Amino acid sequence: MGFHRRRWCFYNWNQFAPLSEKILTAIKALSDKDIQFLVKTHHHGDHTGGNENMRKLSAIIIAHDNVRQHMQSTPKHDSSSEAKAALPIITFKDELNLFINGEKIRVFRIGHAHTDGDALLSFTKSNVLHTGNTYFKERYPYIDLDSEVSVNGYINAVELGLQPIDQDIKVIPGHRKLSNKEEYQSFLKMLEDLRSKISEEIKAGQTEVLTKTYDALNYGTGFINSEKIRRPFYLSLKD
Repeated sequence: MGFHRRRWCFYNWNQFAPLSEKILTAIKALSDKDIQFLVKTHHHGDHTGGNENMRKLSAIIIAHDNVRQHMQSTPKHDSSSEAKAALPIITFKDELNLFINGEKIRVFRIGHAHTDGDALLSFTKSNVLHTGNTYFKERYPYIDLDSEVSVNGYINAVELGLQPIDQDIKVIPGHRKLSNKEEYQSFLKMLEDLRSKISEEIKAGQTEVLTKTYDALNYGTGFINSEKIRRPFYLSLKD
């Protein structure tokens, strides 16, 4: 996610390292200013893989405490001083505020949803919300159960993200194109519907759950197909 002003450039999603040059080219089409802040919404490689390249450009990397911890635990970030430069240099526990060009930018933890270090960014004056991977527009989400998260935690995160926003807000999901409140609400409805249906199937002793309604709306055409979304729901809700 890129967001720029006259005197600064703020960026979130830098993908894998080989894509850095392409991303920087796209940013330059929006602003000729240097990237000053790089805020990570979680620790997965498709959002942190380009950190080293951006750090070389003097970007200040910000993330939740758990993001740095996850990155530090990988062999890559123990192997060299260059790799260690990809680690966040400012971390926070619950919330961090940036005040830039007269605008308050809230960076706040959203709970155990996609990972255990998810953060949302709220541009309070511009009316923009970046959800990270706690929202996949018109697609099934990736719920990383290895990161101590759950389906209920993911749904709670979407509910919290929706609470402070109005009808005109611009919502930036972790993947896919710009969204809005109505589409964000539809995503929540899908999650709640699947939770209800899968919970009933579990009570009935079933392990296979149909996602037919949302498969028909192409929710399963992304990285997470209908089979991959059923498993985390079942494992998360069966206890």
